[in-house]
Amino acid sequence: MAVLISVERAALALGTAQVLDGVSLGVSGGDRIGIVGRNGGGKTTLLRVIAGERGVDSGRVARLGGATVSVLTQDDTLDPGATVREVVLGDRAEHVWAGDARIRDVLTGLLGGIDAPAMGGLDATVAGKSGGERRRLALAQLLVDDPDVLLLDEPTNHLDVEGVAWLADHLVRHRSRPDNALVAITHDRWFLDAVATRTWEVVDGEVNGFDGGYAAYVLAKAERERMARVTAERRNNLLRKELAWLRRGAPARTSKPKFRIEAANALIEDVPPPRNDVELMAFATSRLGKDVIDLHDASVVVGGRTLLDRVTWHLAPGARIGIVGVNGSGKSTLLRALAGEVPLASGKRKEGVTVRIGHLTQDVRELDRLSDSRVIDAVEEVRKVTMLGGKEVTASTLAKRLGFPGPRQQTRVRDLSGGERRRLQVLRILMDEPNVLLLDEPTNDLDIETLTALEDVLDSWAGTLLVVSHDRYLLERIADEQVALLGDGRVRQLPGGVDEYLRLRATITPTYAVPSPSADSEAVVAQPVSSTPSASPAEQREARKVMARVEKQLSKLAQREERIHASMAEQAADHAAVLELNAELREIVDEREGLELEWLEAADVIES
Repeated sequence: MAVLISVERAALALGTAQVLDGVSLGVSGGDRIGIVGRNGGGKTTLLRVIAGERGVDSGRVARLGGATVSVLTQDDTLDPGATVREVVLGDRAEHVWAGDARIRDVLTGLLGGIDAPAMGGLDATVAGKSGGERRRLALAQLLVDDPDVLLLDEPTNHLDVEGVAWLADHLVRHRSRPDNALVAITHDRWFLDAVATRTWEVVDGEVNGFDGGYAAYVLAKAERERMARVTAERRNNLLRKELAWLRRGAPARTSKPKFRIEAANALIEDVPPPRNDVELMAFATSRLGKDVIDLHDASVVVGGRTLLDRVTWHLAPGARIGIVGVNGSGKSTLLRALAGEVPLASGKRKEGVTVRIGHLTQDVRELDRLSDSRVIDAVEEVRKVTMLGGKEVTASTLAKRLGFPGPRQQTRVRDLSGGERRRLQVLRILMDEPNVLLLDEPTNDLDIETLTALEDVLDSWAGTLLVVSHDRYLLERIADEQVALLGDGRVRQLPGGVDEYLRLRATITPTYAVPSPSADSEAVVAQPVSSTPSASPAEQREARKVMARVEKQLSKLAQREERIHASMAEQAADHAAVLELNAELREIVDEREGLELEWLEAADVIES
C-alpha cells in the first residue's frame, strides 16, 4: 500500500512538555488507525501534525502528492448563517447527491433526526442547531466529501449507541480501499475494536504501534509489559483483569482468531473473573435488605411530553443495569425519578429504609463552590476513609486509583480539566458510601486508562448500580443486564443486550426521505442504512473450510516451534546448529503471519 502521509523523527515541545520525541510513523492506504492515550498526552497535537496544521521543532512530515486530507476537530467552526444543505452537500446538484448511495447513507445515518420537516429540513440554518447536532453536521460534511485521508478527533462524541454502530459500519465499508485511510482519536473502546486495524498509543512523547483494535492492543500491551518485566504491578493487574473480561466473549469480540484467544487464555489462566457476583450480591443484600427502589405505574411529564408512561419497576439489591436509548427518550429523567428528584404525574415511588443514593449527573457546575479547594480537600470534605470491597480505603488512595497521583491532589478544583472534574464528581460520590449508584454518562471526557480504573473500582463496589451511557463497551463491561427507552415512555428489558436494542431501533427508525428529484433526473428510492453484502452459503462454507485448514496448520507450526526450542536448548553449545535452528524459527514466523492473514480474510467472509 502507498504511504499517504509519513512522519520522520518528529520532535515537538509545548512549553516544558515534550509532546513528540523523535516519532516516526506512516499512514498507508487501507489503514484504519485508532489513537489512544491519556488526556493531555498529545493525541490531538499528533493529529494536527499529521494534518499539516502544526509544524514540528525538528523532523519531517511528508504527504503523497495530490492526497487530500480533512480533519474533524473538537471545535465548532461551522458558519451559523449557513444551511444544513450548504454545510453538508455544498454546491452538489440535487440529482448528483440524491443518486449517490454513499451520500444517502450519510444523510440517513447522521442527519435522520435533525433534517426532519419538524426541524426545518435541509434548509434549516446552523444557528438553530444544538452543539451535538452541529457536531454531526461537521462529521457528515467530511464523510460526504470523502477525502483520501480522514482524521477524526473523538468522532463518537454526541452520538448515541446506534449512531456509533452506524459510523463504525460506514467507516469499515468505505475506508478500506488502498487509496484512502482513516486516523481517529477515540476513547470508545467498542468503536476502536469495530473499526481499527491498527492502534497507536501516545505516551511520554512516544507513539507505540499495535496491530488490531482495542482487544488486540490490550493483549499485546500486556505481553510487552510482561516480557519487559514491568514493575508497575497495579497497572499490569488492571490490564490482565481487562483481558479476563475480553475472554468472557462480548459479541463484538467473538471473531477473535482462535490462536489469539489461546494466547490470551495462556496469559490470564490464573486470573479470576472481574467481579465476584455472588459475594457482591450477598454484601449488597446485607446493606440494602430486600427493598431498594420501586416504581409502580409511575408517569413523568415534562413540558407537556410524557417521558415515562405508567412504568412499574422493582430494583433488586445488587442489580447492575445498563440503560440505553435515543437522545431525549427520558434516560436522565428515569434516573431522576428513581432518585426521587422529579415529581411523578401519577403512580407511586417506594424507597427502602436503608437506601443511600449516590447520583452522578451530567452537571459539573456542582463543583463550582469548591473552585478554590484542593482536590484532596474536596474529597475529604465528604469523608476521609470509606469502605470499598470490604476494605478501608483512604480518600488519597481512592483518588490515586482514579487518576489523581499525589502532586495532582494538591491542584485547585478551578484548574482541573473537564475529565478531571468528572473524576472528582465520581470520587466524592463513592466516598459518601452510597448503596444505590445512579450514573448518568459517567464516561464523558474520560480517557481509556481512567475508564479502566473506574471499572476496576466499580467491580468491588457492592450495591445496586444503574448506568446511562452511550459507551457500549462500558455497558457490556460493568452491567449484567440492559434496558432500553425507545421514546414511547416504556422501559423494555433487553435479554439480548445492546445488539437487541439496535435490532429494535432498526425496525422502528424511518428511512431518510430523499426530496423529489427534478423532472430531468431519475427517480431515487430512499434506503435505510445499508449493511455489507452477505456472502453466499457456498462462499461461507468454503471460508469455514479455509479456517479449519489454517487452524490445523497453525497447530502443527506451534508443535514445530516447541520442538525447535527444545533442540536449541539441547544444542546451546553448538553455535552453527543454533543458527540453523534460528533460521527455521524465522521461517515459521513468516509462515504463521501468512496463515493468520488467510484466517482473518476467511473470517471476514463469514461475518459479512
